[in-house]
Amino acid sequence: MNTNLNTDVYDADVYLRLSKEDGDKEESDSITNQRELILEFLKSREDIRIHAVRVDDGYSGVDFERPAFQQMLEDIKAGKVNCVVTKDLSRFGRNHIEVGKYIEKIFPYLGVRFIAVNDNYDSITNDAQTNNIIIPFKNLINDAYCRDISIKIRSSLEVKRKRGDFVGPFAPYGYRKTEEDKNKLEIDEEAAEVVRSIFRMYLQGSNAYKIAEKLNKKNILTPMDYKKENGSAFYTGFKKNLKSQWTHMHVLRILGNPVYTGTLVQGKETTPNYKVKKKVKRDQSKWSQVENTHEAIIPSVDFQNAQEQLQMDTRTGTAKEKVYYLSGVVKCGDCGANMVRKTVPSGKRKFIYYVCGSHKGNKDICSSHSINAEALEESVLKLLNYQIKNVADLGRILDKLEEAQIKKGEIETLKDTSMPFGRKEEKRNRQITKKKEEVQKYNHLRLGLYEDYKDGLITKEEYLELKEIYEKRTRAAEQSLEAMEVEMAFFADGEKDTCGWINEFKKYGYLECLSREVVVSLIEQILVYEKKEGERYPRIEIHFKYEDEFQTSVNMLEELHGETFTGYTGGVSASDGKKEGTYGKDE
Repeated sequence: MNTNLNTDVYDADVYLRLSKEDGDKEESDSITNQRELILEFLKSREDIRIHAVRVDDGYSGVDFERPAFQQMLEDIKAGKVNCVVTKDLSRFGRNHIEVGKYIEKIFPYLGVRFIAVNDNYDSITNDAQTNNIIIPFKNLINDAYCRDISIKIRSSLEVKRKRGDFVGPFAPYGYRKTEEDKNKLEIDEEAAEVVRSIFRMYLQGSNAYKIAEKLNKKNILTPMDYKKENGSAFYTGFKKNLKSQWTHMHVLRILGNPVYTGTLVQGKETTPNYKVKKKVKRDQSKWSQVENTHEAIIPSVDFQNAQEQLQMDTRTGTAKEKVYYLSGVVKCGDCGANMVRKTVPSGKRKFIYYVCGSHKGNKDICSSHSINAEALEESVLKLLNYQIKNVADLGRILDKLEEAQIKKGEIETLKDTSMPFGRKEEKRNRQITKKKEEVQKYNHLRLGLYEDYKDGLITKEEYLELKEIYEKRTRAAEQSLEAMEVEMAFFADGEKDTCGWINEFKKYGYLECLSREVVVSLIEQILVYEKKEGERYPRIEIHFKYEDEFQTSVNMLEELHGETFTGYTGGVSASDGKKEGTYGKDE
């Protein structure tokens, strides 16, 4: 290695770098421009001959782990190069500490001449005292410029994320960037069908391992291989084989990604600052989440059901590909623990029971709550059919009520179907406002009566008579106002199709048998209670999904129809599936 700078001829590496991330101006700082400027400069330098041209295109000047830069260092260490020529200090780097270390320590120690053409800097000819002031100052300016650009880029990306623009380098599996706007996503139908099949298999009871196995058997490309086959410059250090395989982690990542419902969640990771490129996780409160940014592949209800199933205890038997119908749904009604399936052999037969998980682990905790699995599943099936019928009946009543005339004449005109929803809503709001003013007027008159009575303007008898009149009118106006508000909410729901939960029940119709999909879609949880003294079978209680929506609809019907409806209680006997609660009009 040559450590003497007094040499006749220097072997030089020409170093070129460009990065839009640093705010480099593409036209003036282009690789072509840098190369031409340096080659023109070296024409008059007979003491310098070019060994190689090293180019880092698209690499930030803050980080010195650049491939071409590292190759240049290897040339220096091997003694092949003892001179570095670059357009200016900012092309060499924008980290003033690192740049200063190379120029002031590493290069002098290794006997390397350093030239920055536009900065008029040459390490063997420049005045040392001037360099000690000017060069560090220029490096500091380059560093500050890079920091300023980094702040602007971060702010710009945050604004884009908040308005629902996609800012990732690669579209999620199942989507592609649109040709018109690279910040918008559109469905890639080939990959989207794989995503749909993953959700479908999972909701039908297949676990993530089995789903991955099926995808591999069908020779379906993994997300990484699919991106590569479709021309994406996608790289990962984890790939070792020529073709990667689906794993349960691939499946779980897809199942847990809300992007498939049309929702973008971005900004989960960041870097501490512009000099440190290591990713760190951000607090969830700082994530950017925007709904309806692109077309959904998976309905929101299916995605939500999948998330709930992911949180359940859904272990499978050793010989089963799918989870049991009620896995993770059956709970002990007394301690809240999961009920566990237990097989009890008896001669040539096997009996299957659900028992309290706490009791199974420790006999001193809770009691067994033992219930025959076949009887439980039969009861659940019967009760599911009852509830599907109840919801279907409710849906038909709501449909008829929407078409029927409302008894309260003052709001009859609100049902004009020829009027756009926006105008009808505006008209409803005006009438509700007038009714509120009427309530306030009577309240004001009623309160003013006492002052008139105290001032001797009216007698006690007149005060009591007028007070009763105003109280009646206030009550009547309040009742009318309440009915108008309930009706407005009801018809707004109808116009905006917010009763989709009814269709979730209706789409299954009458069930001949249980399935994992229907259990996950319609049942929140099943509670099993210990048998009480004198009871032959344990009592079970089913909590269906959308109970709040069901009750809200019932309340609306009672307000609008003027008749009482009873709600379904959810209790059932494990022995015969007897329904303990019904829905319908009171006799």
